[in-house]
Amino acid sequence: MTLHRVARFTDVPEDRGLEVQVGDCKVVLLRAAGQLRAFQGQCPHAGAPLAEGALCHGRLICPWHKAAFRAEDGALCEPPALDSLKRYPLELRGDEVWVDDQPLPDPHTPPQDDPRTFVIVGAGAGGTACAAALREKGFGGRIVLIDREPDAGYDRTVLSKFVLSGEMPSAETPPLRDDDFYREQHINRVSGEVTGLDAKAKTLHLSDGRTLHYSAAVLATGATPNTLELPGADLPQVFVLRSKAQAQSIMDAAQPGQRAVIIGDSFIALECASALRQHGLEVTVLARHEIPFAAQFGEAVGKAIRALHEEHGVKFITDHEAREITGDGKVEAVLLDNGLRLSADLVLAGIGVHPATEAFGDLPREEDQSLLVDASLRVADDLWAIGDIATFPLNGKPQRIEHWRLAQQHARIAAANLLGGDEHYLDVPYFWTWHFGRNYDYLGHAEAWDAVEFIGEPEQPPFIGLFGSKGVVVAAVACEEERAMALLAERMKQPLPMDEAWRLIRAVR
Repeated sequence: MTLHRVARFTDVPEDRGLEVQVGDCKVVLLRAAGQLRAFQGQCPHAGAPLAEGALCHGRLICPWHKAAFRAEDGALCEPPALDSLKRYPLELRGDEVWVDDQPLPDPHTPPQDDPRTFVIVGAGAGGTACAAALREKGFGGRIVLIDREPDAGYDRTVLSKFVLSGEMPSAETPPLRDDDFYREQHINRVSGEVTGLDAKAKTLHLSDGRTLHYSAAVLATGATPNTLELPGADLPQVFVLRSKAQAQSIMDAAQPGQRAVIIGDSFIALECASALRQHGLEVTVLARHEIPFAAQFGEAVGKAIRALHEEHGVKFITDHEAREITGDGKVEAVLLDNGLRLSADLVLAGIGVHPATEAFGDLPREEDQSLLVDASLRVADDLWAIGDIATFPLNGKPQRIEHWRLAQQHARIAAANLLGGDEHYLDVPYFWTWHFGRNYDYLGHAEAWDAVEFIGEPEQPPFIGLFGSKGVVVAAVACEEERAMALLAERMKQPLPMDEAWRLIRAVR
């Protein structure tokens, strides 16, 4: 044991962590129930400095993507992190804090033998998190992870943000887990397409003729991008973006100086507009709305994001729709309903997605083709559905929410319930979106509000805005207010009056 003197007890604040250097390691010191703890200083998900997050209700919340860890022992509570924090030995000598440079051993006990087989269909955010959570929670039986993509699950969020901008090669898209994890945890990855499900017989049918039997299964197939129903939509330079392979195809076609037309103004569409513009293409967006994201972020933030795009040269057309894509063997132009011809070298559709549930035709499906689940995310006996394909109860209403992190939250709940638990979704939905170097955080799922209040101006970050209904916060949106949003991610799990929210925010800014 090699101890290093790193701080005084009085240096460590009560509402956040303190980052210190221990040898070559960054370590965060926390006060938890009057005791000091030392953990790895960077979030295991994407390396965020945890000292810049918030400490609330005994949890340390990551400033970037709102992963949460128990302050007492570093245990993972909320994704998108898939690992608990490493903990370091700590000694108090009077007022001086001394920390060892070697972490404590992993406290998890090895999983017990179990005769059951759990099958997870889909290896994206939800499926991978579910497999990891099952092992974390002690399941020692067989886990089969089926995916139609050849590569193991990867961080799909970077595709529209950094791959299309040229900042990250598609081949370097971060895996959610490396190959060693699947081998060491005895998770059997199967590459294949599920074509049928017999819930009563507990069997899955694959396109190559194989049949898999399960004790319990989790459906985590995600969503499929909606394709354009236009003449010329089958030309080779017409794209959607969901997978690493699709991102690579776009980058193979996109060259600086070319003209891209993006049809749609979804979050993916405008992230792609930002990325392709940064890559040097001329970008025109055929938008359905005068103000993008107004339904989620409100008009003030929506106007600010549109203005940011326009400042960087993105053109918007909102009064007309595409009627045809023309070209002789390749994209040459997009024709609008008013006769205008937009010259184009490539077209990208960002017009939403639909649940990938075609293989589950024997299960009752909602009008949007999603699967209706109960509060425990169960869709049938010994069968759960999570993420983009699940319509689940939230605040007393059935909801389907297409958020990366929410799929992982669902995954951890489903994993607990497969093992006999009765956990429900009681968290706060969260997502982030990236435009020209600015990250916008959103908490909640507000369909209506009667008050909007801001600190700061959406056009000139930093800013934070609260949406209220009957005096209670129902959503928050911010840019460059990571600590405040980390605090709200935990505090909004209980009803939070607007005035109390502003007191909390001012205290941590």
